[in-house]
Amino acid sequence: MTTSWRRFADQHPRVAEAGLLLLVYVITIGQYLDTATGWWPGTLPATAACLSLVWRNRHPGAVASFVVFCTVVTGGTGYPISHKYMLPLVVAFCALGVRAPERVARVYGVIAIVAFAVAAQRAVEDDQAQKVATFAPAFWVIVALVSGAAVRGRRAYLDAVHARAEHAERTREEEARHRVAEERVRIARELHDVVAHHMALANAQAGTAAHIVRTDPEQAGEILGELSRTTAAALRELQAAVGLLRRSGDPESLEPSPGLGRLDEMVSAFDSAGLHATVTVDGERRPLSPGVDLAAFRIVQEALTNVAKHAGADTAEVTLSYDADTLTVTVSDDGGAGPGPAASGGGFGLIGMRERAQSAGGRLRAGRRPEGGFAVTAELPIHS
Repeated sequence: MTTSWRRFADQHPRVAEAGLLLLVYVITIGQYLDTATGWWPGTLPATAACLSLVWRNRHPGAVASFVVFCTVVTGGTGYPISHKYMLPLVVAFCALGVRAPERVARVYGVIAIVAFAVAAQRAVEDDQAQKVATFAPAFWVIVALVSGAAVRGRRAYLDAVHARAEHAERTREEEARHRVAEERVRIARELHDVVAHHMALANAQAGTAAHIVRTDPEQAGEILGELSRTTAAALRELQAAVGLLRRSGDPESLEPSPGLGRLDEMVSAFDSAGLHATVTVDGERRPLSPGVDLAAFRIVQEALTNVAKHAGADTAEVTLSYDADTLTVTVSDDGGAGPGPAASGGGFGLIGMRERAQSAGGRLRAGRRPEGGFAVTAELPIHS
């Protein structure tokens, strides 16, 4: 029954409001009809008090004051100020407790209680009747204010819960968008590394083969074989990178991410493209986490790709230095005749390498060497 009434009140607020005020009026006037004093003139201020309740939500203080005045006037005309005449007063002060600040509601309550006490002293001679005329309104004023404050507190609590829920929803949405953006950057970086490396390597191998095909057909055939393997590797890594876009529930497993274990294979592929790279390891090799292993491999791959594309160098050196908790990866070239990777202009190679180093918890430096050439140095944590 209560749920049905709340649903009806939510759907038809004006009808529910009118029904409540009509019920208050009928009950109040009924008290005056059932009294020895008679219905006149007490029904006049009672009717005015009930009508003023229409504006109790918009002007709670004024309505509460007016209802107090009407109740005092009723007592002054000879009607007893007792519990059964207090319904308009309860409704008015309950609305005051809901709508007005707590301090303001208390002030109105104290003023009302004092007004009833003064009116009782002047209008009522019997001591017992004075007590009733004083304490009955005071009791109902306090009950109404406390009830209104409880309703206000409940509404404030529900509003706070709703606000927290909305904030949590917005936070989840922002976090989801942030994760999507990070994933897009990660996939874009992976695709860039795969495409840039393999296409540059394939282009260099094809150019070298075309250049020596007449003078050394056997070596050209070997380079073309390496070209076939390079393009096959490119297709596999592209498939793995695009596979990152699949749903997490896709049962098909992806190819494991590359790491420094494939470094020799990558270096030999560059050798067939005309870039001779050597690998030097300082310190004892240490096991790396998958993220650091992938970041180190991609940084070396991108750095050698930049050397092959932009530096015009014939040789490059890759140094892996292991210490207690840091892996330092250095890729340097001898300068050659080209402008160097820093002058490549507009590419995302250096940006991608820095992002990879930062994502693994490390840092990257890149720049020209005093003795000539270009060097990329990445410091990565071994345990990440």
